[in-house]
Amino acid sequence: MKSIAIIGYGVVGGGITAVLETNSAQVKRTAGDDVQVKYILDLRDFPDSPYADRVVHDIQPILDDPEVVLVCETMGGSHPALEFSVACMKAGKSVVTSNKEVVANFGDQLLQCAKENGVRYLFEASVGGGIPVIRSLLTSVACDRIEKVAGIVNGTTNYILTKMENEGCSFESALTEAQMLGYAEKDPTADVDGIDAQRKIIILNALATGVLLNSEDVYAEGIRNITAEDMAAAKKLGGSIKLIAGTDTVTARVCPMIVKNDNPLAHIQDVFNGILATTSACGDILYYGRGAGRYPTAGAVVADVCAVLSGAADREYTPVFAKSDVKPPEFAEISFVTYIRAECGRNELTDLLKDICDKTDVISDENGVVEVIADRITADQLDEIRAKVNVKSAVRVLD
Repeated sequence: MKSIAIIGYGVVGGGITAVLETNSAQVKRTAGDDVQVKYILDLRDFPDSPYADRVVHDIQPILDDPEVVLVCETMGGSHPALEFSVACMKAGKSVVTSNKEVVANFGDQLLQCAKENGVRYLFEASVGGGIPVIRSLLTSVACDRIEKVAGIVNGTTNYILTKMENEGCSFESALTEAQMLGYAEKDPTADVDGIDAQRKIIILNALATGVLLNSEDVYAEGIRNITAEDMAAAKKLGGSIKLIAGTDTVTARVCPMIVKNDNPLAHIQDVFNGILATTSACGDILYYGRGAGRYPTAGAVVADVCAVLSGAADREYTPVFAKSDVKPPEFAEISFVTYIRAECGRNELTDLLKDICDKTDVISDENGVVEVIADRITADQLDEIRAKVNVKSAVRVLD
């Protein structure tokens, strides 16, 4: 019997005990032994839970118990998740987590702490929920060079955008329905403003490069300003609007983008996630599945548990994250193919653009509204245009 502990018994933490129970035979076969949850650390009591007698309100019993060889950290946030994880590893216990925030902010320190104490720190569930993208990047394509990553990594925003696209409704209406269905929190800021996706692309970029970017160096733009008119324009251009988290291993960013229909990401709908990794040898590899939810995320945590307890994790490549003093290029200086809709004369807009980009295609010119595709323009250059004409919308296009 191998004993573990859970820190944070919320949606994912509760899912871990459920997955361990439901898949007990498979877990035993994979881990090499039965796995029992000996402690659950939480501020709350759970008197109606069959695990009520395992609940503690102080981490010390977990640290002091030599039988506990692994801790699942599913509490969320950076603090005290960082301090608890470090304390557990210094006590000789491996840590697995679903906590994207602490990995994005302190992954360098946590991986170094694991190395110094001869334990493992795994975080498969921090990106893509139940999609096994991290382990694949560290094993199946470990000898390959990741050239770029583009992904839909937030199910809430993908549901909202799918709703807007299919029904022509407003952002506010789609968000309200997402909240009613439990896909969006009462305070949806982290999702709809791109913060959740920003943390995930920081982690994916670190896997590709070894450099853990600071959040202030990763541009994040959400979907609040996307309109039904933008959705109609994307359809007219043969694509869909998605919130894309991307990295080319030089910069990382999150923003809404028009994704053409020949890209598989254009067809990922509702709460599903898709991550498209481009490698030097294999080319494009698509990871697709449920990127959030209690059981998919808990299943990814349990997979990490089994990898550690079976010893499989000891034979896998261990990532090394490090902070860098070198600042990546400013997002405002990076050029993208961009869809622009403006209230002005056709020539007024095209004349402004001809001094900036090599090519401008006019899509429509009706009732004083001009729609164009500008072949590569920066955010700074777009701001210059906004100062001269009434730009109603501008959405970048995924290459």
